[in-house]
This record gives sequence, C-alpha cells and structure tokens, in this order.
Amino acid sequence: MRITCVGGGPAGLYFAVLAKLADPGHEITVLERNPAGVTWGWGVVFWDDLLDDLFRYDPVSAERIWEAACQWDEYEVRATGKPVTHLPGYGFSLGRHKLLEILSTRATELGVRISWSDDLGDPSALPPADLVVACDGAGSRIRQSNAEHFGAEVDVADNKYIWLGTPHVFDTFTFGFVRTEAGWIWYHAYPFNDTTSTFIVECTPSTWSGLGFDTMDAAAGTARLREIFAGHLNGQPLIDQRADLGGTGWLNFRRVTAQRWDHGNVVLMGDAAHTTHFAIGSGTKLAMQDAMALADAVASGDELPVALERYEHRRKAAMAPLQRAARASSSWFEHVGDYADLPARRFSYALSNRRGEFPVWRYALHISTQNTVPRTLLRWTLSARRWSRARRRPGTTTVAAGQVIPHTA
Repeated sequence: MRITCVGGGPAGLYFAVLAKLADPGHEITVLERNPAGVTWGWGVVFWDDLLDDLFRYDPVSAERIWEAACQWDEYEVRATGKPVTHLPGYGFSLGRHKLLEILSTRATELGVRISWSDDLGDPSALPPADLVVACDGAGSRIRQSNAEHFGAEVDVADNKYIWLGTPHVFDTFTFGFVRTEAGWIWYHAYPFNDTTSTFIVECTPSTWSGLGFDTMDAAAGTARLREIFAGHLNGQPLIDQRADLGGTGWLNFRRVTAQRWDHGNVVLMGDAAHTTHFAIGSGTKLAMQDAMALADAVASGDELPVALERYEHRRKAAMAPLQRAARASSSWFEHVGDYADLPARRFSYALSNRRGEFPVWRYALHISTQNTVPRTLLRWTLSARRWSRARRRPGTTTVAAGQVIPHTA
C-alpha cells in the first residue's frame, strides 16, 4: 500500500512507524513543511496510560521516549496571598523537538521516507497514494479543501493564552496565579529537560487588554509577563518563539470537531480531526493514540472504507470522556475569579476537581496531605505504584535500588 502522511508531527510520524512495523512492504512518505530539526512548541506532557500503549505497540521508540523524559512527582499551586499547596499525582514531560527527533529517527530506520520543507499548498497536488493521512494540524488544509463533507466545526474559547518557554527549571508541575490591577493571570509550567520549562500563560480577555497586551509586540509582552511573574521565575526570562517573526504568540484556543473523519482514501488524524484544551494536557497523547487505532484498522485486512469507519468510531468513543473533561476544565479557568477568594486549600482542591469527578473522600485526603508526613507517605505510595507499573513493561531498566528510572529533572 502507498501511504502519504501530510504532517510530520507526533501523529503522522508515529503512524508511519506502526504501519511500517505492521507491513514492511508499505511505501510510506511523510510530508513535513518545516525543515528537519525545526519545530514550534516547547514541552509536552503524558502519563502512564500513554507509556503503557507505547511499549505495547513499539518498545523500541517507547524506551527512547521514556529514557529522554523528565518525571515530576506532584503538582504545586501558588497564588497571590495564599500559602503554597500541593496536589498528588505524577507525570512525564518531554521536549517536542526531542519527541519528533526520536520518532523521525525510528521512522527512517524502518524505511519511511520523510520529505522535509515540503509545504503542500494545494491538496490536489498530492502524489498518488492508496491512503492519505491528513495530520496537518488544527488548521488542516486537507480538511478545509473538503470542509462540507468533513463537517468541521470550530468553537473559539474566550480566554487568551500564550505558549512560552523559560530557562527556569521548575521543580515539578506548577500552577501559579497572580492578582494584578487588571485581574487574575496564571500559568501552567513544567520542566521538560535539565535546562528549560514550558510556561503557558492564560487570562481573561479583560485582564489581557487591561494589562496592555493588545498593544504590545512579543518583546514588550514577554518583558511585561516576566515582571508580573518575577516571584516565580527566579530572575530568568520568558521566551516567545514568534518574537523573531515580528508577531506574538497570544491566541484563543480553537476547539475543532469533525462530523466525518474520512473521505474516500483520505482520513483525518490528530488535531486535524479534533483538538482538546491544553488544560488537561492530552493533545499529544490523543494524537499518538489516533495513530495506534488507525494502524490497527489498516492492518486489519478489511476494505479501506470499513477500516477507516472502524477507526473513527473507536477513537470518538475513547475521546468522549476526555472531551467532556476538557470542556469542564477550560470553563473553570474562564471563571477563575469565582474561586480566587477561597482559602488556599479549598482553592487548590477546586482547581484539582475542576472536572467535577472526585468522590467526597478526596477532599479529606487533599486537606490531610497538605501536611508534610501524610504528603510524603502519599508520594511514596504513588512512587511504588509507578515502579510496579513500569517494571511490567518490556524494555525497561530495573536498577539495584528497586527503581525503574527514566531521566529525572
């Protein structure tokens, strides 16, 4: 089968890897508009569920991803006028550049052809293929070229946000809220290697304009944000990757949905088919799980229309709970002011339960684990669970101390 993937992000590259593993005879080409080694974005986050899937589908790339990842062991919540509180949980983060490097290297090893700097301006000019995988992002030109058939809808969220980086390496995943003269502004930050952290800033439109960001270029805007978050950055700067282009990275989140994901031999995948708000950190996970499901469908031996229909149904069913959670989460952040005056422990609990899913006993656990000894015991328990889960995966390394260790920030 001749397969063309339009877009060399995690979804397109990982699908190419899995399709080639399933049938080395496939002729697979990935078209990527950026040059090799160039990408926008900072770090991505993921959790054990994605790692389990990655090791099941391709232990080789999974182990490379795991070894390169940073691990964080809890969430920290900081807010103006409140003591620092903590939320239980652990996760992993990895630079987007590193992730794409791992996946493109693995794809090339297997015989996938990657065409860099291939900016497909006209979808009708695609080379002949039995299957075209449109993984060209939320603004997919392939989807837009058949917009009526795919039935794509775009909902634009109210809040403004900007995806930045900083050389300040946070100890763990951190939410920071700062009260300004124009209202609350906050960040989601996490380390993804030894030298850099992702730093996503968000605020309401009135706060954004009230602080003057509507009139600032990238340099002035990042300088103003550095001033606002000075108490959180340890003297380090913030970096807007779009500054050199003369623009600024401030955006409104666009929630993309599509009624249909396939059209003839064309199928949507990743952000081209759906987007999920960054507040739940699942974009990369969903894109790579799309790739797994599509690879399974193509390898099933069914006629292509049947296989693509099965892929769509499987992924829509799996994503529905996460999409509901994402909508609840983004709505909570749009109404931060309703919770801002709560005492510190109640505020951080409201943040952690913004999807409204927790049983009553979780509040008691939250309150008790703000003290050092119970918090330490809970971290030990989660660490043991992480180790137990990790040691069951193929290709992991268990050391003498009884820990399974990826890179740790």
